[in-house]
Amino acid sequence: MHLATYVGLQHESSRTLAGAFRQVADGHAAEPDVYVICHQLAERSDAHVGKLAPIARRYGERRMDEPERLHAEEMPETRSGPVGLLRDLQDLYTLVSFADITWTVLGQAAQGTRDRELLRVVESCRTDTHRQLLWLNTRIKQAAPQALIAAEDTA
Repeated sequence: MHLATYVGLQHESSRTLAGAFRQVADGHAAEPDVYVICHQLAERSDAHVGKLAPIARRYGERRMDEPERLHAEEMPETRSGPVGLLRDLQDLYTLVSFADITWTVLGQAAQGTRDRELLRVVESCRTDTHRQLLWLNTRIKQAAPQALIAAEDTA
């Protein structure tokens, strides 16, 4: 059974996402909404790690390095300025999208194995993940005009 691969992938993805949200929050602390909401979204990802723990004990988990690779390559540090914020939010969106589709895969496995506990975890966490995507999409839409049109180029 390859379920352990995706349990590990999601577990590590949630850990990475929590850290990435905190990194963006702290790197853009001058933006009060980004600071507060990114810390809240990091806490939701932390909760996902906790909810996955019993699933990981039952199925095991094979660790994959995709989430860290995305984090390491895409977000070695936060960027500065309006365009930096926009790019950091896009990087978060990429990481959350990865987590979202991984929840979808785990949901399909939960249905196939008739694992009600896994299905409950997936449904709960996928709802949180959709909220993360919605907030990021809205915040990117808000940041884009300022960053791309209104901000003065200081380079």
